[in-house]
Amino acid sequence: MSALGSKRTEYLSVKDLQRILDSCKLPLSQIDEVWPNIYIGNVAVAQTKTALMKLGITHVLNAAHSKQGSIGNQSFYGKDIEYCGIPADDSKHFDLDVYFRPAADFIHKGLKAPDGKVLVHCIMGMSRSSTLVLAYLMIYHHLPLQQALQRLIQKRAIYPNRNFLALLLDLDLQLAKKKKTCQIL
Repeated sequence: MSALGSKRTEYLSVKDLQRILDSCKLPLSQIDEVWPNIYIGNVAVAQTKTALMKLGITHVLNAAHSKQGSIGNQSFYGKDIEYCGIPADDSKHFDLDVYFRPAADFIHKGLKAPDGKVLVHCIMGMSRSSTLVLAYLMIYHHLPLQQALQRLIQKRAIYPNRNFLALLLDLDLQLAKKKKTCQIL
């Protein structure tokens, strides 16, 4: 075997990622702690300030921000909870990757705050919100996508859409290249 053939890189496909997601047998709940002090939830729990206060949530990242209505903005949460809204569509055409870094930075900032606890939510708490948490784990904790996915499905039923999985695969490749470049230097 040649030196090149011995170090074959295994690339995942969207279909491979969907198989991993399909292995999750957890029921979908309103909110779950998926990483220490990071919660993924649905819009109903995000709209219940008493539940958020009981959990000690200090930061809310809304991945389904809408310009209409009073829920889903800083004034709804007041001064007790810091809010960040991302106007994402759960569609096969939405470029959620432009929000990967800002969302990861917001989550990181929230966790660094005294007693920081972050809720990341969308409508169902399955696609947009989980995609942003996966991006955070990849960017700040240097987890490969497959490992990040496997960690999350142990805690919550998630299912990012095919487009978001493809964007996460791109991020995974970018981060792996960057890591390899840093190791060479």
